[in-house]
Amino acid sequence: MPSLIFRKGLDMKHAVAGMLADNYHSSIVETIKADDFTHRAGRLTVHLAREFGFCYGVDRAVDYAYQTRERFPDRHVFLTGEIIHNPHVNEKLRAMGIRFLTDAGENTDSLDASDVVILPAFGVTVAMLEQLDRRGCTLIDTTCGSVLNVWKNVRRYAESGFTSIIHGKVWHEETQATASQAVQYGGTYLVVFDQGETDIVCNYIRHGGDRAAFMARFEKAASPGFDPDRDLQRIGLANQTTMLMTESLEVGEMIRAAMRDRYDDANLATHYQAFDTICSATQDRQDAVVALLREKPVDLMIVIGGYNSSNTANLARMCHASRPTFHIADPDCLVSAQEIRHRPVGSKAEVTAMGWLPPEGPLSIGLTSGASTPDNLVGAAIARLTEFCG
Repeated sequence: MPSLIFRKGLDMKHAVAGMLADNYHSSIVETIKADDFTHRAGRLTVHLAREFGFCYGVDRAVDYAYQTRERFPDRHVFLTGEIIHNPHVNEKLRAMGIRFLTDAGENTDSLDASDVVILPAFGVTVAMLEQLDRRGCTLIDTTCGSVLNVWKNVRRYAESGFTSIIHGKVWHEETQATASQAVQYGGTYLVVFDQGETDIVCNYIRHGGDRAAFMARFEKAASPGFDPDRDLQRIGLANQTTMLMTESLEVGEMIRAAMRDRYDDANLATHYQAFDTICSATQDRQDAVVALLREKPVDLMIVIGGYNSSNTANLARMCHASRPTFHIADPDCLVSAQEIRHRPVGSKAEVTAMGWLPPEGPLSIGLTSGASTPDNLVGAAIARLTEFCG
């Protein structure tokens, strides 16, 4: 029997509103927002970015997860994986008895029609969705609308005979789900991570080259049976919604220029397509960081969010270009006025730094958080900074 799918909530919003507020609201943050996004205490001034934290899609996904637990108190509830890339939020869900299929000892083999499965904000692959449907599980789909918009365009490319070139991280759940949409509709895809990989693709478009070397380079980033000589003749651009906006735009311009060089302006439209698939919430948070750095004389930046959060990592990269920047997973990383745990930009490991906070004199700190970071973590970090500065 096909699965029952909930895509617009479970009519339990009011029942979980108080619990969500208790878990994620911050009165400190609300006060700072009302005071022109600025917090002053002694020698410390904290400037909050004007867009930060939970975006609409994340807020909706977490809300649906809480509604699910409330609606089905006597049934097993599962998540296919992390609902968002924030360990604090995911641990809250585990504490509510929601089980993660990616945790040790959990898998889809034992699922049946009595089980409820939540699909995360990133979406899931077509193969995963088909597997869950065969099991007859009740499905709660929290896939973000911005992701669905990307999927719509990838399907359009596939049905028109265009290869989807996806600017994203091939290991990221969202990119894997998007790539599966291309294959589902009979298309092909290629994932490029950055301008360096895009340059390799553009050179092949313009000049051809060593097919075996190309496929060795993109072996894990291309659809089954991908042939660059055949599949780079007609290209449609897409992106993982949490990538750095400026890079996604640059990738698009690089590919457009390569296709123009090969097919000239008169034939460009039949060989290259692009639609706006940049997430507005991601762009808003990036724009807010640019404005903060331009308008406020901050001495250093703190970026709060999960280390595996793509949009958070990109915010840290933007700040790092002009200020000392500390990407922290949560407020506990602010160990003391002398010690901080953080993940340096470009690194995959958390490190401990000493002497990170100037010991005296006026101190101005800029602060932002990724789209999967709740306000209570931002408020706790500001409270700790205030304590450090006396």
